[in-house]
Amino acid sequence: MKKYSNSVRLFFFGIGLAAVLALTGLNVYSLYELRESTISSARDIKKNQLEEFSTEVRTRFLRPGFLIRRLDIVHIQEVFNETGDLPYKVKEIIHEASTDSLFLDIYYSSETEDGCVDPAFPIFKYDNFTGSFRVSDNTPRSVCDGMNLSRSQIRARLADDYRWTIKFTFDSYRTMTLSLINVDERRVIGYLTFVINNDYLINDFLGPELVNNFGPNSDSGMVVWLRDWISDEILYSSDDRFTYKRGDIDFRQRFPEMLDTWILHAKYVESPTVTASNASLIRNLIVLGIAVFVLFSALVFMYFTAKKERELAHRQAGFLANVTHELKTPLAVMQAAGENISDGRVTDGKRLKAYGEHIYNESIRLKKMIEKLLDVAKSDSGQAMVNPAAWNLSELAANYVKENEAYIKQKGFKLELNAPKTVPLALVDAENVETILNNLVENAIKYSPDQKYVGITVKHNGNHVQLSVSDKGIGIPSKAHKYIFDRFYRVEDALTARTKGHGLGLSIVKNMVDLNGGTIHVKSEPGKGSVFTVSFPVMLEGTESIPKESAQSNKQTLAQVSEYVHE
Repeated sequence: MKKYSNSVRLFFFGIGLAAVLALTGLNVYSLYELRESTISSARDIKKNQLEEFSTEVRTRFLRPGFLIRRLDIVHIQEVFNETGDLPYKVKEIIHEASTDSLFLDIYYSSETEDGCVDPAFPIFKYDNFTGSFRVSDNTPRSVCDGMNLSRSQIRARLADDYRWTIKFTFDSYRTMTLSLINVDERRVIGYLTFVINNDYLINDFLGPELVNNFGPNSDSGMVVWLRDWISDEILYSSDDRFTYKRGDIDFRQRFPEMLDTWILHAKYVESPTVTASNASLIRNLIVLGIAVFVLFSALVFMYFTAKKERELAHRQAGFLANVTHELKTPLAVMQAAGENISDGRVTDGKRLKAYGEHIYNESIRLKKMIEKLLDVAKSDSGQAMVNPAAWNLSELAANYVKENEAYIKQKGFKLELNAPKTVPLALVDAENVETILNNLVENAIKYSPDQKYVGITVKHNGNHVQLSVSDKGIGIPSKAHKYIFDRFYRVEDALTARTKGHGLGLSIVKNMVDLNGGTIHVKSEPGKGSVFTVSFPVMLEGTESIPKESAQSNKQTLAQVSEYVHE
């Protein structure tokens, strides 16, 4: 049942961890998707702005044609045939266009009288001062190129079902020609050619508009270049801090049906929207990471806490069984010996002495078990009292050896004490130190079946006085070092299984050391024995203990035990 219970716990623990990881992954994915969506949306907006910009440029170019398209083309043809000039409304529109710095000059040619082919036919040039067209004395070649290009394109269009009265034709960035079309008769009545002012177009119109719409002051999040792809020349940049690199371009935007050799190249850069999105992503990831860490830690903590409590409960059950058995054993021996004596069945002096020794030894054993249990109970209830005084640890060690040497040697152990008299004083409770020594020596005796040796050493090390108990017993595996001071813990091997114990001795030692402000360290290897070292801070540089009794009394006590101390 226990096996299945552990499996079920592990199964649900795994499910919990998998759920945490799955939810974390889902949240991270959602955060990244939200970020990408925000950035993509911001970029789409910028791309639309660039499209709108090209459309605005086109609208300014085509304004004269849009206004003329509202007029009656047949009427324009009739007036021109009768007067040799365009109607007033047309010239009014053309006059408005002539005031636009975008155009240098405006020319007109009739379809039937092609002055570019036959010099005998005139080409007319608009005069701003008179507000009318006059015969051009010297027509630029670019004007004829624009008209001829328009003628070739409109012939192909008229072959189809063309229904517009105006047809725009751009000769690159040089001219814009409007073909005036009589839709009913499906023929062209004339051509209006606008000569484009390139210097103004680049430096005073497109350039400033690029900077105004996409430059550094607008925080647009992208840089735009105006490029002539025929000559491979950058005509203008919205931000001079960035160098044009063809491989870095994110998208291109052409001017619709105009300026066909010019193209707008755009590259995304860090914008406030992208920066805010990245910052939000980082903040959310940090918060999510902290939450996941706390949740994960809580799951792990609960799992291992439950596991530890289960192990502790198991140890406690074993402890209760051992204690019950060990309490019954001395009581049974004492009861049997006492019963034999009280019944008068034992009258021989030697047998009476043997029975008395049995009763005495078992009572001592019972007393030690009860004292351990009382120490544990006091520790749990917080009632452990400490009465510290300035003590020479060499003196306390010598006192312990004097009182317990016979017992230790009776067990067949060799006892060595190395405790110089000149160590500084430490502020400790003498009874606690005796309890510490008693438990450490008792463990050394229990777990040294072959080489029966116990060593007690006191030495001064910097700001501490160290008390060590060493043996040559079975040793402790390194993986168990961190657990040996836990209550009820015992290293599981064949010898400990046969050795009586409760797993309380070292936990009591650790508690006593902590109460006296010290530390404990173990150095042990399997088969090579163990060394337990307790360190207490130095209180005084003197060498004589100053407990409750007088200093003179302590000098006498130290002299009495000096024979146990070896320099």
